[in-house]
Amino acid sequence: MPKAEQDKPRSRAAQLKRVEILKAAVDIFGSKGSTNGTLADVAEQVGLTHAGVLHHFGSKQRLLLEVLAYRDQADVAELHESHIPGGLELFLHLVRTAFVNETRPGIVQAYTVLSSESVTDGHPGRPYFEDRYTTLRREVSEAFAVLCAAEGVTDTSTVAAASASILAVMDGLQLQWLLHPEVVELGAASEFAITAIVNAVLHPAPPLESYPH
Repeated sequence: MPKAEQDKPRSRAAQLKRVEILKAAVDIFGSKGSTNGTLADVAEQVGLTHAGVLHHFGSKQRLLLEVLAYRDQADVAELHESHIPGGLELFLHLVRTAFVNETRPGIVQAYTVLSSESVTDGHPGRPYFEDRYTTLRREVSEAFAVLCAAEGVTDTSTVAAASASILAVMDGLQLQWLLHPEVVELGAASEFAITAIVNAVLHPAPPLESYPH
């Protein structure tokens, strides 16, 4: 058998093992954080040695970054061209993602822990989260631009604040849901907040000070 044919099963097996390691790392980093969670913890969960995990990922930092990429891939796996949509579909996608996240608490927990840790000095995930928020704010702003044009809205001065607010609400609700899943309905609360923010841009309500007090 040609060497290329011999390598195919091994390559497939290696890919499956990488996914197994990533799933274990999601659990470990989600429950212990990236500092306290060790490669030995991950290795034990998948039946490898510390060196075995390093063989697949090279370093703990590399594994951490791969976990974050794995989470992103899960978000867009079913989308056309595996990319977040634009216009109204973007907001609907964010709502659907919140409902899907109710079924995968491990990934949500890992993301919440790692994003919080990323503000600390020298955290390897900081560039990832800085880029993620920059990209998402831009994409949400572009989706708002499409909606505003369709609705004839010319005052777009609130779009930047609205875009940042949608991301903040989604991440904040994930934290509340992880702490009190019996109280906070992640999907429903996210849908309410996203709808309210979109409506606030398209159909501005009176300022709070205008209400009786």
